[in-house]
Amino acid sequence: MHEIERLPSTRSFCRPLAALLTLALLTPALAQNAPKLIPAPRELHAAALIPIASATVVVPGPEANSEDLFTARDLTQALAADGIQIAPAVGAPDLTIDLLHRDAPQAEQLFTEANIAFDPAMHDEGYVLITRPGHAYLIADTPTGRFYAAQTLKQLIERNPSGTGIWTATIRDWPAMKYRGIDDDLSRGPFPTLAFQKHQIQVFAAYKVNLYSPYFEHTLQYASDTLAAPPGSSLTRAESQELAAFAAQYHVTIVPEQEAFGHLHHVLQYEKYSSLAETPHGHVLAPGESGTQPLIYSWFSQIAQDFPSPFLHVGADETFELGTGRTKADVDKRGLGPVYADFLSQIHTTLAPLHRRLLYWGDVATSDPSAIDHLPKDMIAVPWIYWHLDSYDPDILPFKNAGIETWVAPGDANWSEVYPVGKVALDNIQGFVAAGQRLGSTGELLTVWNDDGEGLFNQDWFGVLFGAAAAWQPGSSDTTAYQSAFAHTFYGDSTGKIDQAQSEIMAAQDLIDPSDAAFWIDPWSPAGQAMAAKLRPKLHQGRLHAEQALGLIQQVRAQASSSQNTASSLRETAALDAMELGARRLDLTAMKFQLSDEMASAYAQAYTLTHPHKPAQPTEKQNSQARDLLESISSMNGRCQDLRDSYSMLKNLYAQSWLAENRPYWLDNVLVRYDLRIQLWQQRGEAIDTLINTWADTKNLPTAQQAGLPPAPPQP
Repeated sequence: MHEIERLPSTRSFCRPLAALLTLALLTPALAQNAPKLIPAPRELHAAALIPIASATVVVPGPEANSEDLFTARDLTQALAADGIQIAPAVGAPDLTIDLLHRDAPQAEQLFTEANIAFDPAMHDEGYVLITRPGHAYLIADTPTGRFYAAQTLKQLIERNPSGTGIWTATIRDWPAMKYRGIDDDLSRGPFPTLAFQKHQIQVFAAYKVNLYSPYFEHTLQYASDTLAAPPGSSLTRAESQELAAFAAQYHVTIVPEQEAFGHLHHVLQYEKYSSLAETPHGHVLAPGESGTQPLIYSWFSQIAQDFPSPFLHVGADETFELGTGRTKADVDKRGLGPVYADFLSQIHTTLAPLHRRLLYWGDVATSDPSAIDHLPKDMIAVPWIYWHLDSYDPDILPFKNAGIETWVAPGDANWSEVYPVGKVALDNIQGFVAAGQRLGSTGELLTVWNDDGEGLFNQDWFGVLFGAAAAWQPGSSDTTAYQSAFAHTFYGDSTGKIDQAQSEIMAAQDLIDPSDAAFWIDPWSPAGQAMAAKLRPKLHQGRLHAEQALGLIQQVRAQASSSQNTASSLRETAALDAMELGARRLDLTAMKFQLSDEMASAYAQAYTLTHPHKPAQPTEKQNSQARDLLESISSMNGRCQDLRDSYSMLKNLYAQSWLAENRPYWLDNVLVRYDLRIQLWQQRGEAIDTLINTWADTKNLPTAQQAGLPPAPPQP
């Protein structure tokens, strides 16, 4: 048998388990009826939370393999990070963890004692997990099942300032959907470091995700053609191979998506490809052009070498330009659907020598359902819907009825938002995945898009991990249970305050427009004034929610930093920083409209004071009041300076969060927007300062319109 070597421990004490069994629970804060687990297991019978200070992980010799040994090392590292000392250095351990094949005599005995069975549906990825005082057993048919049992065991461990404990429990579990994936946009700005991608894979695997699909338009480097891939913002072949090997250890398959039809502007902008584009420097490859299929094959033949996946994703969504350029005559003659289906079929034929199953986006179900019957039946359609529908069936059934396998693709609702809209994501994921399961979809591919070029993946974990849970769990997943468990499992927060902060952010998003458009819009512009009229009644309450979230986050940080017990430290602090950034951006969005109103009102009052009815002249008191009002717009503590300072602060916080996960490329394209807002309010402040000085000399105050200010808002 194999005992995993001791890792450096973060705690210096080891107490025998027998001396501690009288403690049913560690603290009142942990007195709950069951552990909080994501995904929720199919069957869970939890008994008590007992203290644990030391452990060892054992892989039986005859059954030892590299995958189980990796699982044991991964679990050992997690235990050490939780403050648990690792035997044999500490002597007899509190807990011995055994990885067992389901056919092992000890496993059969445990099944009999627990009166449970290992069903055929559990074969590929299912497991039985039994924890008792002194022992834990991870039982499965496959190394993958034992790996997932280990991920659940990690979540049975509770940490708080009083110590570390583990739940005694019996769990039977297996997935509802065979394929559970994340599609991550790597082509519209943010491009993660290799280290962050590895971290993503580790977290995905901990929540039983088994597919990672990085989305490429032009950001994968091809040996045959290096022109389009931006230096500093693309994946090299060496990185691709390293990432694929790393992911395989965690039972995650990388399924690269290389767009092969539309969404190729960043390739087609080069003159080299001008003969292949539907429209000059456009977005869509032109079917029928002789060079398109060789180009596609050159891409995917390299992908197939570097990523040993049974699948390749060819994209093929949103081909809006099709029929507007080179193929116009053909589309006019035969229709859009047949031309689309023919090209996708040609891609299928071109890539057949690679012996991979092809995925494609299924928006053809709504754009032209007649095309579906002409598509190859061994391809997999991935219909995508990112919003609430009373029924998702019409987006799945056309493929199902045609005998085509489907995966469903809900969305994280993160694109073009200052922070992902949690309520939209939860509702969409819950409904779409449940519909997919009911209609026989074999997989889920949760999507994260960066249309705005500003997206931070560290803000996406709340929606992403619900997607992981919904694909593993059968039926309609419980959003309330998930929300109460998220921060506990992801951040290691036992206080519940981060979950409360997430709820406060969602409440703020109900009242404050959470879009990037609202964040960046000039409130003095006509469009900004129109937006202000809609938002004005809700801004105060919205800001209170956003600021309550900020306060809760700060409380959790303060509590963690003041604790002397490393077992109570927070995890994923970069994600918490990104969450704080989201709350601050929401708060600034609302504050901007409020301060704009205050400045417009102040100027209107100052103008009235300095323009009394003739022949009267303003009194000294009126002039003094007018100056105070004007200086509330611009001075050391003026509203213009408040907005300048706020954008400046968020610029720095944003850059820190960006660099915590991404390569520097493209960051300047976002920071320049902050610079422009900083400059805007600095210039407006200086203009008001000049106006005040001119008024002091001339006693002539221009109208608001002449001064460039909006009119005063209506009185409530």
